[in-house]
Amino acid sequence: MKSALSHLEKPPSASRKSTSMQPKAKPRIAAKAAQDPHPEADVKHIVRGIVRKGLKPLPPKASVSLRLDQDVLEWFKAQGAGYQTRINTVLRAFRDASM
Repeated sequence: MKSALSHLEKPPSASRKSTSMQPKAKPRIAAKAAQDPHPEADVKHIVRGIVRKGLKPLPPKASVSLRLDQDVLEWFKAQGAGYQTRINTVLRAFRDASM
């Protein structure tokens, strides 16, 4: 015998479709967008743009092999990222002072 509510039950194949098939926003991108909707409004980005406009184009770089005293190299590296740029700046300052 069928129950009185059997005609209201849906067959398993007619169940609701899952909404998990819809594309989801990537959490990192969504979180970043919520924090900073306009990345170009970042102060560092603005200052970098202002500073670069007043500078002359950088000359092309040449790749060289340079032997330095270990303590000198360690000191430059201890100053943080960009130690090769700092070495170049010191050498450029010495060249300019020697002219």
